[in-house]
Amino acid sequence: MAKTYLEPEEVGKLEGAADNLRDKLLIRLLFRLGCRISEVLGIGEENIDFRLGTVTIQHLKVRLKLSCPQCHSRLAKTAKFCPGCGDKVEKVVTEASEHRRQRALPIDKDTLSMLRNYIDRGGLVEIDGRRLLFDIKRRRAADIVSQCAARAGLGYLVNPETGELRGISPHRLRDAFAVMAVKKDDSGDGLRLLQEHLGHQNITTTMRYRKVSGEEQKEWYERMWQN
Repeated sequence: MAKTYLEPEEVGKLEGAADNLRDKLLIRLLFRLGCRISEVLGIGEENIDFRLGTVTIQHLKVRLKLSCPQCHSRLAKTAKFCPGCGDKVEKVVTEASEHRRQRALPIDKDTLSMLRNYIDRGGLVEIDGRRLLFDIKRRRAADIVSQCAARAGLGYLVNPETGELRGISPHRLRDAFAVMAVKKDDSGDGLRLLQEHLGHQNITTTMRYRKVSGEEQKEWYERMWQN
């Protein structure tokens, strides 16, 4: 029977199926950080703090609420002039659009060690003046995860919302991290910390993983039959 999410030991098999350090690190970061693929591919040397044990993520998925500094009218992301007062707002919109919220994520010692080894072995690539961990696109990253899943003998997963089968992709590693976190701690504080870690603006998005984990409903159902 197909499952809805990957267990940590299955992610370990996935990582073990990678045939080079770059691909192992890609899979490791997707799971251990619980990040979106675009966020992982954007990690540069300057984002890693080996002393503090953190990786700073540029949160790209941000809904910008723009307003005119003069009359506070709402602005569209492509606005050049304010619809309220007529002032030129192109510079304001451009600066706001370039702003990206950051979040510093803790990372375990084993992964930090893998990062250090990767960098020491010359894994960094220079792109547009930045020294990045990876020089691959989203499509290539998805292919790497899919190919490793096939070599590891991991099958399809079930979409918990539609019931449809889907392959193992980078986002399924983010899902695996989130479900594992909920199963470890589904308290209010635990969910709030998970929300911050994942970069969700709305807690209801995070709460979906509580449903996916299935523990709460199972315990509720079992209590009905207890004497």
